[in-house]
Amino acid sequence: MANSASARQEKMAELASLLGEIRQQIADRHSSTAAGGVPLPDLLPILQARDAAQGKVASIGTVNPRPGGLVNSVVQFCKRMVSRSLGWHVREQVEFNRAVVASIEAVLAALEENNRLLARFSVDAQQMHDTTSHWQHWREEWEAKLAKNETYYLRSLADLQAAEHHRALLSENSFRDLIRAQHGDFTARLDMAAADVQKRLWVDLERIRLEYESLIHNELRLVRQRAALNPAPAAHSTAENAPPAFDYLKFSEKFRGPEEYVRAGQQRYAGFFQGCRNVLDLGCGRGEFLELMREHDIPARGVELSPELVALCRQKGLEAEEADMFAYLAALGDQSLDGVFCAQVIEHLPPHRLPELIALAHAKLKPGGRLGLETPNPECLAIFSTHFFLDPTHTRPIPPPLLAFYVEESGFGQIEIQRFAPAIDSMPALAALPEDFRSVFFASLDYAVLARRLS
Repeated sequence: MANSASARQEKMAELASLLGEIRQQIADRHSSTAAGGVPLPDLLPILQARDAAQGKVASIGTVNPRPGGLVNSVVQFCKRMVSRSLGWHVREQVEFNRAVVASIEAVLAALEENNRLLARFSVDAQQMHDTTSHWQHWREEWEAKLAKNETYYLRSLADLQAAEHHRALLSENSFRDLIRAQHGDFTARLDMAAADVQKRLWVDLERIRLEYESLIHNELRLVRQRAALNPAPAAHSTAENAPPAFDYLKFSEKFRGPEEYVRAGQQRYAGFFQGCRNVLDLGCGRGEFLELMREHDIPARGVELSPELVALCRQKGLEAEEADMFAYLAALGDQSLDGVFCAQVIEHLPPHRLPELIALAHAKLKPGGRLGLETPNPECLAIFSTHFFLDPTHTRPIPPPLLAFYVEESGFGQIEIQRFAPAIDSMPALAALPEDFRSVFFASLDYAVLARRLS
């Protein structure tokens, strides 16, 4: 009995759960509230009334069940017969009832469709409401952001305007300072340039004054020398070696250079004649080489054809004799000299007399004696446009290989050719020529051949 009661309770619980689910499905199908909380018409009473009406319609023509038995069977048979006999009378009512139930079902279906439409509309309305709420919220936020951005923009614009004004003020001040500095620099440079021009002007005036005074001094010195010497014409001078008819002392001063310049250029020979005790300068001129030898304690004397130049050398305390160098050399004893020097002279000689002079020098030098010959360098084409033909007593230029050949043929050895006085120093325009071309055709204005007598 206990087991049957427990099973009955379980079945009743399952039946109640099933009825609850059915009710929930019916409630969901015939909901009275749409999505979003919108109330809908409640169709459940109409549905219940319809079910009741359908129950009544279904019971028409049936009899109430009774307990079994013969009597009951007879009674039930009689009731059915009566029901069939009265069917013609209640047929219209039954059809009416069924039509009413059908109309109620149609109304109920229409109302259910209406509820579904309302529910769908409610969903759309809810979505529209959500969209409207979202749009309203977004609009409020956008307006707030717009106001904030506008405030930030106006503030930034004000800051930029202030910064631009400050930058313009700084630029203007910087420009004014720059203009002021440039003006000050220009004024200072102008003052410096004016002072420099004035200084150079005074330097140039001082240099011109010194040059003018030096020129006057040299002219007066030459006049005094000529007045003091008053030499007589030399009777023993040969026509080919006679002194020029013009003032050769002034000519040398103007075109060969001052004595200091010539003596500085001859410093290169001091080492060559070092150790000699008897040096002869052929054509000693103003005595620059003799002064160089005296500075280095080398005994030396000179031979010069011009009496004025001989007198000038003697005034300096130098040993010089007025004589023709060929006659003077010929009168000397053989091997009596240990040095012979001749600068800017051999280009004045006739070509056939140059070997004779070198041979005489060889005869008068001791073995190992030193010979130095200096002359313009015809390898340099510029020599022909400068001082070679400037001197009318020049006869013919002597190429270095030819002079070295003459020296070698006369019995000299250890021959060395030294080229000096670069042409570009006195003619800067030569710098425009190619280096290799300039080194071949415009190298040195002068050269010297240095040699020693072989034993």
